Amino acid sequence: MQSVGPYRFTHLLGTCPVGKAWAAIDGQGRFVTVAVLDAAAANTPGWRESFAGTADAMSQTPGGQAFAYADFSAAEPWVAYPAEVGPGAEKLFRALGQEYQLVPTDDQGGTEPVSGVPQQVSGPPQSISGVPQQASAPPQSVSGAPHQVSAPPQPVSGAPQPTSGGSFAPWALHAGPLPTVQPAPTPQPAVDAPHSPAPVSAAPSDPPSYDPFNAPVRRIKPSEPPRRRTGLWVGVAALVLVAAVGSGVGVWAIAGNDQTDPDPLPTIAATATSTAEPVEPGLKPWAQAALYSPEEHALAVAAPSLVFVEAVFTGYVRDAATNALVRPTPVSFIRRCSGFLVSSSGHAVTSGSCVAPDEDHARWIAVDALARLLVQEKKLPSGEVANYIRTNLPKVRFTGAEPGTKPVSEVYGQLNNAKGNVSKEPAIAAEVVRSLPAESGSTALIKLAQDNLPAVELNRSASFDQDASLFILGFRTTDTVFRNAVYRPQSKKVTVTGTSRLGSVSMYRISGDLGTVSHGGIALDPNGQVAGVIDQDQALPDKANRAVVPASTIGALLDEAGVGNTLGETDKIYRSGLDAYFGGDLSVAVTQLEKAANAAPANLLAQAYRQNAAERERLDSAQGDGSGLVVPLLVGSGVLLVGLVILAVLLVRRRSTTG
Repeated sequence: MQSVGPYRFTHLLGTCPVGKAWAAIDGQGRFVTVAVLDAAAANTPGWRESFAGTADAMSQTPGGQAFAYADFSAAEPWVAYPAEVGPGAEKLFRALGQEYQLVPTDDQGGTEPVSGVPQQVSGPPQSISGVPQQASAPPQSVSGAPHQVSAPPQPVSGAPQPTSGGSFAPWALHAGPLPTVQPAPTPQPAVDAPHSPAPVSAAPSDPPSYDPFNAPVRRIKPSEPPRRRTGLWVGVAALVLVAAVGSGVGVWAIAGNDQTDPDPLPTIAATATSTAEPVEPGLKPWAQAALYSPEEHALAVAAPSLVFVEAVFTGYVRDAATNALVRPTPVSFIRRCSGFLVSSSGHAVTSGSCVAPDEDHARWIAVDALARLLVQEKKLPSGEVANYIRTNLPKVRFTGAEPGTKPVSEVYGQLNNAKGNVSKEPAIAAEVVRSLPAESGSTALIKLAQDNLPAVELNRSASFDQDASLFILGFRTTDTVFRNAVYRPQSKKVTVTGTSRLGSVSMYRISGDLGTVSHGGIALDPNGQVAGVIDQDQALPDKANRAVVPASTIGALLDEAGVGNTLGETDKIYRSGLDAYFGGDLSVAVTQLEKAANAAPANLLAQAYRQNAAERERLDSAQGDGSGLVVPLLVGSGVLLVGLVILAVLLVRRRSTTG
């Protein structure tokens, strides 16, 4: 039976011009639907990227279709969806603008579609073995060569789409827009050629006339034929039968594991943990890079350290000359950004403008917030917000409860997927330890009130050349409602477009960004270390997060605060487990990642990779069962074949001798 990754196909669900949807089962007996892009489509420019980007966009859309596993770099890229969440594979192909056809499974060719929408086919699924079966009605047979694809897909209206620009990279999450060319035309069902009629014998002619020379009695008697050696031929036939049986058993031993087997796959004691509920980390490196590649490895090392940071500021807007309150009630505003842990004790680096804005910046945000409150209270026309800020900004100050005091601030951090406006678990309270002004790098060091957290190492000597590629990690959201928006870790490949200076700091300008809350995130080197921190590019009109402050500046901040960039014991165990996993030593990987997951529950990737290692180990063990019979059977068949050849030679010699 065909398989991809940890999944075995059970039957074909449907087809479209560029791929197929399969029902499959994993090692724990869980059912999934798998969307497989045909090789012809994958090799057509734009299709592989669109396939990956649409799958990612669907998984990131609120209420969307999250996939369980994927390999976008395979010869035929595929995505697996848990069966309990619905027909994910079908939804993916429809999101790509494809005309999807259900494969009939009953004896009459399945039910007909109503109003253009395929109906659910009743009855048990039709089992297949090795290759898909020919359907009795369209769509076209799926066992032949893949259809030729002439153009990338065009997304349909209403389908989830990637949201920001940038090209797809093997270990970067694709978020670029789908190509806008027309989809490939649906091929017409092939019509079987009529069979040629069998030749008909001519009518028998009249019986021949009597021939006097054709006497009924033979004039010359032939010699007696040699006696048949019945025993010899029986022996040869027996040897042929034994050889055929032996070869059949050998073939069965090789291909038997591919046959449909309703029983669950065998389990082994070392992989008992693989039966646990699947873990859903915020970032899935195996879905964003080629499986087991150095890029996936680097992403897996750094991703657990990402922190979503939210800072809430509360103060009063006062007249700068008299200290009189412009508004008797306090004004609050929220700042959100990304960060990363640099020590297992909870120290994290983030954006200074996010958690510790200077007085001018904080005052501007406070006056903007006040203007919008007045709009809500119908005391200010919405079109007058900009004018209100421009007129009042020089006249006011933003202070604490008393004149001359600072506004109150609260800072919180969240790991993995995060949600805005959360001040209790899973949010972790934090405090600002030290911050640098914009002209010195605009970075800040905060301390989360929790230890034994996953940390990442700095590469203080990292530098980038013009047009160099690097990868950025940070948080982003697709929600349109700010207050309770959900934020997820993301990664993206970008290019260094140049350099700039801000005060005493030299910064790199990059070609893309991850969104408005990605500042404070990671610019990653190939070894999974921090090469820089993402910041706003002040030269751009929208001040997008398209600048990178070198890691050397971060190192100076840590030195000034007396904080070391050190990995904890759990971090070292986690990295050793990853080294074993990517090196193929799965038993060591399971053991080490188990330890890391138990010691640091916040590191969901340790749990996820432990399950991946256990599953790979179990599959390797299952595939090895019965393989020891193959060589002896083939050797035995070879011996029998040699014996058969020898007997045939002897037979020929005997016949020539007797002749």
